[in-house]
Amino acid sequence: MPNDLLGVLSAAPQLTERLATRLRCDPATIRGWARALQRQGVPLEMSELGYALSPGTPTPQAVQAAGFARPYRYCAQIGSTQDELRRWADDAVSPAPAGAVLLAESQTGGRGRRGRTWHAPPLPGAALLFSVLLPVPAQARLNLLPLAAGLAVRDACRAALPPGASPPGLKWPNDLLSSSGGKLAGMLLEAEWRGPEVRRAVLGIGLNVRAAPEGAACLQDLAAGHGFNRAEVLAGILAALDLWLRAENAEVLDAWRQANVTLGQFIQVQTQSGPVSGMAQDINDDGELRLSLPSGQTLTIGAGDVALIGTLKASPENGPPGPA
Repeated sequence: MPNDLLGVLSAAPQLTERLATRLRCDPATIRGWARALQRQGVPLEMSELGYALSPGTPTPQAVQAAGFARPYRYCAQIGSTQDELRRWADDAVSPAPAGAVLLAESQTGGRGRRGRTWHAPPLPGAALLFSVLLPVPAQARLNLLPLAAGLAVRDACRAALPPGASPPGLKWPNDLLSSSGGKLAGMLLEAEWRGPEVRRAVLGIGLNVRAAPEGAACLQDLAAGHGFNRAEVLAGILAALDLWLRAENAEVLDAWRQANVTLGQFIQVQTQSGPVSGMAQDINDDGELRLSLPSGQTLTIGAGDVALIGTLKASPENGPPGPA
């Protein structure tokens, strides 16, 4: 099966005959599996030296070498990393523990907030699409998790960018934008409840690294010619996420305020009751957005889609420090 081949591939080229011997099949089967993996978005290269994954492909071995040591699964194409991670967590024999991560090169049913479809770049190996099984959070902490996740992704992106590159900024509630306003990354938090308590929380993250869908942005846009190692970027996100998830609420809120591109802007928010426009004043202790309306009233919004109106303000050059 193609997944058998995926499990033995690495950045080091391997001849077709060697792979066939290793997997106990014939060379024609290896070639067929390789074509299937390429159709599924795996950055698989073929040369006279054999088959190899593009450098920086986030295989378990590469991610572990980059510093991430928790349970991790690398997939070619699946429906949704969120759903697949849930199935892993529900496995009766070997369930995924808190902190486990599942990544796919492509998704047929990837989704964003409010049921939207998540569109990944068509170029193989261009993005990081993954989900994290979070430690079960307290209900009062739930609203701050997307903000903490945004800070983690931003920290890792800044660390991966060369000196002098324009840093990205955070848009409430869960997007990372380039300095020109293009969407670099999005976060999706899905919580399952058992009565009044959270049973499980799964965080999905999509980051455009080397290419982006039309109208969006990627890290490569911020640093033309710079090489990005996806395994290292992923490990950086996961390390930063571990820190921000353990940070105090006040620390998360203050850092988000420093890194955001929403506050102080005239915005339009699409809520369940319809669009609302006003000046984004601040976020409260629960991470909700406070919007100053033209009438002079202040509206508190817990969830919605924000459109920035006018010129995007510059992201902070230095930004907040990481959590202590």
